[in-house]
Amino acid sequence: MSQEKLQQVIDKGLCTRCGTCVGLSNGKITFEDKTGVYLPVIHTPLTDAEASRIWNGCSAKEVNWPELTKFCFPENRRVHPYLGVYRELNIGFATDFSVRRSAGSAGVITATLFYLLDTGQIDGAVVLGMDEKAPWQNKPFIATTREEILQSAQSKYTISSNNEILPEMERFPGRLAYVGLPCQVHSIRKLQAVNDPAVRNIVYIIAPYCGLNLHFSSVNSFLRAHGASDYTKITRLKFREGEWPGHMRVEMSDGRVMELKKFFANYLIPFHIMKRCWYCIDGSNEFADISVGDAWAPVYEERGKGFSIVVSRSEKGTKLLHKMKADGVIDLIPQTEAQAVKMHSHMFDNKKRGAFIRIARKRVHPEYHLPEPENIGFGRRVFESILQLIYALLRTRLMTWMVDKLPSEWVGRTFDRFKVFWKKRTYNIKRDKL
Repeated sequence: MSQEKLQQVIDKGLCTRCGTCVGLSNGKITFEDKTGVYLPVIHTPLTDAEASRIWNGCSAKEVNWPELTKFCFPENRRVHPYLGVYRELNIGFATDFSVRRSAGSAGVITATLFYLLDTGQIDGAVVLGMDEKAPWQNKPFIATTREEILQSAQSKYTISSNNEILPEMERFPGRLAYVGLPCQVHSIRKLQAVNDPAVRNIVYIIAPYCGLNLHFSSVNSFLRAHGASDYTKITRLKFREGEWPGHMRVEMSDGRVMELKKFFANYLIPFHIMKRCWYCIDGSNEFADISVGDAWAPVYEERGKGFSIVVSRSEKGTKLLHKMKADGVIDLIPQTEAQAVKMHSHMFDNKKRGAFIRIARKRVHPEYHLPEPENIGFGRRVFESILQLIYALLRTRLMTWMVDKLPSEWVGRTFDRFKVFWKKRTYNIKRDKL
């Protein structure tokens, strides 16, 4: 196995930035510009053994969905075309309101890590926090205390590469829980399938839903809209600060504070989305033991506080949730498949239909070893073409320059209103046969 295939993954725009190649390269591959293009750079030729090991865990070019599903869930009970393998579907939230409020949604992941640590089932957790030396940048680390776990709470909406710390995970003298995005989890599971020593300590994967990721340029854009330009002056950055659904908050060294409601901050998405996300078919983190996402339904959104859809996939994940509920750590409200799909129908349409349309149009693309879904009609394909044209226009230099000159509050509010209008107008197209 040579490094040519790895280089091709990078050159052809397939890299997910999961960090596995960096972590397993013995320093020969690094991320040179995390605030820019954020791509791995191969500095020194890899040995065949190093290249093969990295390729075994690479989540960019190939994830054999059927085979990985069998490996992860040999005892699986249900396989849903959108939700993946699952045993139970629930709405959940942490019963400790301080935990629930500190997290980006309902505190389920944080509460689960607390519980595993407190009961001695793990000795540490692989999580994503903000770099103390560069607080504008996220950084993976192994949390071994409640305080450290809490530091990692809340979503981060800029590109991350959790698997950079695979060497540290391999050296860790205890059991680990792992929290990561779908592309990162794909890599972990692929490595587990070949018994790689870097992942031997992982006993639970508790992971969030993920629709997309943004380049760091989104933070720069946010700053420019508030009259700032130097991201190195950021002293604190939070993407979902405060009670659900939270708000984006940036604190600067000169004392300035910039805030914008979470829904309004979504205006950054079309201008700064990582293009590789368009070709990912996993929104609900299908290979985790437990998957957690926001409960996007009026009945829960109107209550505030934060509620999560909680998908237990493995037997041990299901047993863990039952024990946590029995011990009063979380509350769980059973849901049907229809309810779980409806909460994220927009995301499932994008991942389970839109991504397949885009893959078919791309000459070099990820391989999932799955057939294209049969429920993609002509109207949905036309809609996808229009959608991609809109995104292409919004990503032009002129449009990004214009939006940076306008007040973020106004742009965000306008975007949110347009999003509601757009969803209503395209509801039938995106939900037809879904």
